[in-house]
Amino acid sequence: MSGGEFSKGWKPLFSGVIGVATGASPIPFNVLPIVLGPIHYAMGWSFLEISIGITIYGILGALLAPAVGALADKYGVKPVAMLSLLGFGIAFSLLYFTPSNIWGFYAMWALIGIVGIGSTPVTWSRTINMWFFEHKGLALGILLLGTSIAGLIVPQIANAVIEVSNWRFVFPVMAMLPLFVGLPLAYFLFRDPRPEERPASIRDVSGELAGLKLGEVFRGYRFWALFLSVVAIALAYGGAHIHMAQMVQLHGFSAGQAAIVMGVVASGIFAGRVIVGLLFDRYWAPGVAFPVLLLPVIACWLLLGTTTSAPLIYAAAFMLGFAAGAESDVISYLAARYFGMKAYGRIYGFLYAPFGIFSSISPILYGYTRDTTGSYDNMLMVAMVLFAIGGSLLLTLGRYPSWGQKKEAFA
Repeated sequence: MSGGEFSKGWKPLFSGVIGVATGASPIPFNVLPIVLGPIHYAMGWSFLEISIGITIYGILGALLAPAVGALADKYGVKPVAMLSLLGFGIAFSLLYFTPSNIWGFYAMWALIGIVGIGSTPVTWSRTINMWFFEHKGLALGILLLGTSIAGLIVPQIANAVIEVSNWRFVFPVMAMLPLFVGLPLAYFLFRDPRPEERPASIRDVSGELAGLKLGEVFRGYRFWALFLSVVAIALAYGGAHIHMAQMVQLHGFSAGQAAIVMGVVASGIFAGRVIVGLLFDRYWAPGVAFPVLLLPVIACWLLLGTTTSAPLIYAAAFMLGFAAGAESDVISYLAARYFGMKAYGRIYGFLYAPFGIFSSISPILYGYTRDTTGSYDNMLMVAMVLFAIGGSLLLTLGRYPSWGQKKEAFA
């Protein structure tokens, strides 16, 4: 089946990678670290005030994630994702017109959150889970490489635009990616599999998708263990990513070097997704994820203070990225393995909600810490504890249930 799954599903997988890369999940989080400083100096807003914008975006999008997942379950991923790519591109470009009134800035981020959530892995991962089973971990890891691709490219483009123009032009330039790259590829290449194309392990004898209903999922402990794990890790990581460029500048890095550090984070995410995805297909996923999610504890310790050497800063950035790549794989992979595909879109939406909400609250906490203490150290120490808790909760999930027409052994 190994070659068969990829030979059948490579077109949706490829277009899904680009859809993720050009969607509302990675682009805002890779643009803001680069424009955070320029906006602060141009508009006179504090780091906390600016961070609230992406918090509003993340929370609104996260709250809508279950509804968007339900739409994908009912109507298919393609129409939902394409409409969202279109809306996200238009809304993101409007940040060029950021007014001097910060409430206008917040309103623009709210619009991005409302229209952009359907272009995130909430939708794309549903289709990939229906094309792949035996190589689900690798396929999802490849899909989520879209965020790594964005992480490698977007900060460099944003920094280049600022160097030749100003921060306002960054937004319409980045809006070209969903409008002129992601959207056409989704139209021509992306689709859900027909019932007979689905792996036997995700469908019952009648050909319908197998798995738990939403109410059954909520009554089990596994959902809540995974939910709390997502909360802890998102709260620890979201602000670390957004404020990474500022964090390393406190260690003496220039703005250009900080953009390179963001590329190192993206490289770590890239490696984490591929390596961890491969390991998920061979071993029990929570057992793989636990030690990986302890890496950021070391990374946060290295980022404390202002005197860490450049090689250790790069190592910390890579470790943070590697663990972030694993965490994104964890949500989509474990949702499919433990709960099945019957209500996957809605279940994943409810798991993406805490990811989006607490990833968006996290930058405020990091920004508040920076504004009030002059450094990020206090929040980094809290993050060390949160990463350890998030990884430990996954160890409580137990054996995979069996879905579909084949019985799956505990890996």
